[in-house]
Amino acid sequence: MFTGIVEEIGIIKGINRGTKSASITIEAKKVLEDVKLGDSIATNGVCLTVTNFTSSSFTVDVMPETMRRSSLNNLSIGSKVNLERALRLSDRLGGHIVSGHIDGTGMIKEFKKEDNAVWISMEAEEEVLKYIIHKGSIAIDGVSLTVAYVDKNMFKVSIIPHTGEETTLLSKKTGDRVNLECDLIGKYVEKLIGFNVKEESKTTLDLNFLSQHGFC
Repeated sequence: MFTGIVEEIGIIKGINRGTKSASITIEAKKVLEDVKLGDSIATNGVCLTVTNFTSSSFTVDVMPETMRRSSLNNLSIGSKVNLERALRLSDRLGGHIVSGHIDGTGMIKEFKKEDNAVWISMEAEEEVLKYIIHKGSIAIDGVSLTVAYVDKNMFKVSIIPHTGEETTLLSKKTGDRVNLECDLIGKYVEKLIGFNVKEESKTTLDLNFLSQHGFC
């Protein structure tokens, strides 16, 4: 698990592509301070496992499913990525609970400056947008942000100077794709309600049913 508070920006040092997979080497510093084989490091919001490391870089294997569902397939040598080590139980939860298992990708539609902040407008598919709520949390390329606007086609976030300086978000361009992970709570609620609806659809609506559910 992660918090969406990026620790540093890494640089892609090497990419060894398979037919559908890839082995990626990332130059870093801070996230390597206590690294061990098998550790999880969120890379642009995607939870990846360290398979090898040196004093200045680490390597991860990316399976075909991850390549298909994320923007990691668009990386090239020299690309910058947001990095965060897994959450320790003793840490402050400065962002929100992020699993590193993204829901899909979005496309940046617009940047708009407002005083000291920058608004980013983001287009996403309906399957992702349905979990995004006004003032809720979302992770964009692993960065924990608050949703400031949402409608049926898009959503917006506002980036403060510190976030702009410590992440890759403001170095991106319109048309770039980013990884999106919605808050976990909505997905669990949907799953549980879905089970209840299926069960109750088989039940006759009568006085006994209403009594069991506290209506009389």
